Amino acid sequence: MTGKKVYVGLSGGVDSSVSAALLQKEGYDVTGVFIKTWHPDFLPCTWKEDRLDAMRVAAHLGIPFETLDLEKEYKEEVADYMIEEYRKGRTPNPDVMCNKNVKFGGFLKYALANGADFVATGHYARREKRKKKKEKRDEYALFMGVDKNKDQSYFLWTLTQEQLKHILFPVGDIEKPEVRKLAQKFGLPTAEKKDSQGVCFLGKLDMSDFLEHYEEKKRGDVLNEKGEIIGYHDGVIFHTLGSRHGFTITKKGTSDAPYFVIAKDILKNTLTVSHKEQGSLKGKGSQTITLENINWIAEAPSPDEIYSARTRYRAELFPCKVFGDKIEFIEPQDPSAPGQSVVVYDKEECLGGGIIS
Repeated sequence: MTGKKVYVGLSGGVDSSVSAALLQKEGYDVTGVFIKTWHPDFLPCTWKEDRLDAMRVAAHLGIPFETLDLEKEYKEEVADYMIEEYRKGRTPNPDVMCNKNVKFGGFLKYALANGADFVATGHYARREKRKKKKEKRDEYALFMGVDKNKDQSYFLWTLTQEQLKHILFPVGDIEKPEVRKLAQKFGLPTAEKKDSQGVCFLGKLDMSDFLEHYEEKKRGDVLNEKGEIIGYHDGVIFHTLGSRHGFTITKKGTSDAPYFVIAKDILKNTLTVSHKEQGSLKGKGSQTITLENINWIAEAPSPDEIYSARTRYRAELFPCKVFGDKIEFIEPQDPSAPGQSVVVYDKEECLGGGIIS
């Protein structure tokens, strides 16, 4: 692989920094690229500091550095999508859309157009090439990262064969503590930098506060499981299933136990709450989930096989069968939020997934 040209998405964090260093060590022709995205003016802005850290890493490694402006792509395909989904009463996953449209959309297109053979990121996932013997061609598969506490394959289910052909995940087979040690060994200026958290490129944010800048508050009723009005809220879109804050209970019962949102009605602007957490509702949820915008990374799963799937990032994997756009769990699941991703696995291989309709 010596001499192959790779554009590394340098975020200013330790994972992408080590990715660049490892690829350089392996003999790749490495270019560091900082992706600049849209950022609302009411949130703390860290992109300039992150870009400076990315530049320092590139300078330390002696590799070219570029800044790629994908502000338009992020605003339209991630932020606007997220806001519109909440308006519909759904619970979107912006990180999935960010990977699809920004990191492996705009960034990948830019890299290939400028002569790169690959792009690389600091994702904790693995990509493997294998032979399709009958068809005599190569096929690419996506696997969980070796570090199960950091595995990010859940956010990568939209990847296609054509994209995986040009993607590298250098830290996917390394545990996080080892990545930190490698950063120190390479003398990288980001070795001690804390991990970023929250929404892709935006960081940690209170979703209700974020949405208030785009949607007016609209008072509505809070109902109990019997349909009785027991309180009020400031708008359905500001609440997600399982949340226990942001609404007011006026009709107090004998129990001081907290209430959790178990259902939303966007048209009637009502929330239904219960003392029972979603986790205690197991067995009452739907056993079959219908998906939309489905993507299978290689071949579609066989209806004769048993796989496993998760409906939230880092949620437990449960046995299931796949019938076209239907995921049938062997055991009934907690109520799942429309808009979230269901990702299907065959042991550690990520087969793909879809969005709950």
